[in-house]
Amino acid sequence: MNKDKFLQDLQEVYEFLNLQKENVNRLIQHFENKEYDKLTIIDDFAKTLDIKMNDDLCFVLITRLVNLRDDSFVQVLQKLNFDEKQIILLQEKAFVFVRDFWHAKHKNTIDYIKTNNLLTPFYQSIFKGVYKVGLKMSAWQSSWTSHIINGVNKDLLNQFDKDEKKVFNYLEKEKLFDIGHNHMIADRSYSALVKEKDTYYSKAYIDVFKVQVTHVIDELEEFEKNLIELEDDIYNQKWEYILYIQNLIKAFGENKTHLLVSRWADVDRAWMKITSPIQIGHPLEYYEDHFRKAVAIEWDIRLTNPNFAQNDNRVNKIKYAFENIFDKINKNTEYKNIYDFSLKSLDKVQLYVGRPAIFFASQFNGLFSAQVVPNDEIVSKEEGKKIFAFSDEILQVSKAKPFLKLSQEFFGQEFLSLDRKFLFNKKDEWHQVYDITTIGHEFGHILWCDDKTEIVMNKTGNFKNIEEFKATAGGLVSLFLDNTNEERHLEAQVLIDLIKRSIGLIGWMEVNEVQAYYCEGLIHLSALFTCDLLKWKNEKLSIDLSKTKYENLKKWYIKNYTNLAKHYLDQKDALEFLNQFIIKEEKYFMPINKNINSFVKFYFKRYQEIGQELDTLDNKSNYV
Repeated sequence: MNKDKFLQDLQEVYEFLNLQKENVNRLIQHFENKEYDKLTIIDDFAKTLDIKMNDDLCFVLITRLVNLRDDSFVQVLQKLNFDEKQIILLQEKAFVFVRDFWHAKHKNTIDYIKTNNLLTPFYQSIFKGVYKVGLKMSAWQSSWTSHIINGVNKDLLNQFDKDEKKVFNYLEKEKLFDIGHNHMIADRSYSALVKEKDTYYSKAYIDVFKVQVTHVIDELEEFEKNLIELEDDIYNQKWEYILYIQNLIKAFGENKTHLLVSRWADVDRAWMKITSPIQIGHPLEYYEDHFRKAVAIEWDIRLTNPNFAQNDNRVNKIKYAFENIFDKINKNTEYKNIYDFSLKSLDKVQLYVGRPAIFFASQFNGLFSAQVVPNDEIVSKEEGKKIFAFSDEILQVSKAKPFLKLSQEFFGQEFLSLDRKFLFNKKDEWHQVYDITTIGHEFGHILWCDDKTEIVMNKTGNFKNIEEFKATAGGLVSLFLDNTNEERHLEAQVLIDLIKRSIGLIGWMEVNEVQAYYCEGLIHLSALFTCDLLKWKNEKLSIDLSKTKYENLKKWYIKNYTNLAKHYLDQKDALEFLNQFIIKEEKYFMPINKNINSFVKFYFKRYQEIGQELDTLDNKSNYV
């Protein structure tokens, strides 16, 4: 097979995934059209949970199955007066149902590739191997969540009277964090805590989850054996894949906790050498575990769109803004070293624009819209980073989402019509906005950081809570400081997107694993209200998209992003920056500004009350 034929096959697989997702999205359409006879899978879902069906439940079960997040599901369970233990049990039952549903979809993908003899035997084996390993990863996920999220973390909070600062102090004092490069505390963990009598000990995953991890290793060894028999005639990356799998086997099999970070750094190094359009994801992110940042059980194939053409548009605009902001700061040698570190990372970025093909384990609790990895800055310094952007998937999901009464109540029809006309009829421009807001966000993560930034700034556990804002603001500032005016025509839609997303993130207030995004939204709201784009009076939100307000907003972001950059260069604790805008009120962060605080509380209350109700004043036929 030649490369042209391979890319044609890749396009066919890509279109198959697109069609499969479209078919799953039709469940939302059936619900909107009240075609309940076509929702038998959702009836089965409710029966599995043993909960009586109603409209709210039907909608959140569809959302759980189609879009994979379970925050709305939890809200409805709370409305139905289930207690915390019952909700955890129902979350697990829902996870298993969703897992099995998507496993069957992934099996269809594998069978389609094999039956139609698409790609080459080597890449057919990649898909099959990832699928088989993925089944074992998914089987492990439940015990990982039970032990770390619903076990150890809840016990630690109870032990220290819900005081997170005391938990962090205890973990550091007792040396319960993983040790990373240069004998420093690592910014993430590849281990879990185990309590013996009254004392916690840190143990590698292979010791804590012996059966599950052994099954993963066995399947990885089988995967490696199968690849050795084949050749990659298209990209000549056979030994890159094999070395990657060998390093995964070593890392999963390592039981000495002080060696875990270096073992996984070797995984990342081997992974960075794989540059084909078929990328295998491994445990990388750590949002779920608030305390020790234990990496989640991720495993997938991300497929690059064969039509995607590499370009340096966003990174060049990011670099220009980065340089511009740095010029405003009084420099010293340490600042220059961090700046150069970030710049070198930017220069080595590999960008992949595509969609998730098959995914497993923690990803049945939510897929990312984009991702920049690895998180190991020592590896990034050597090898660079990969950015994955799933714009086709996000556009498809956005179009499928139902119109909600909550949006109508807060945004009003005029605002929604502007946004919906753009979404349904301006595909090319939509992708350009995604480039600014989402790919810009991923590039924004790279800026102002070196190999010790996160661990130094995370003493109170709040680094991620400002890092997500820093990333999005980086993308926005690359638009605001652009001297070419090439993207001026997109400004209004970027603003609409920012308003919509910032308010929407309030709905994640009680979802601990996405607290960083919730906090990000609150800081954006501080900007939007301070600059009078948003006003809240007499339980009514008004929105002003005028040019004057937009210019004020640009100034706010440039000023506060410059302050944030200085905060990063000084490597101060993240909470110091966060507390300029938000503070913790009992369990959750809330805005310091009383007016914004009032708005957030009111919106969240309405989200709980009507968050699952459909908008009856507008429908998709007005735009499609």
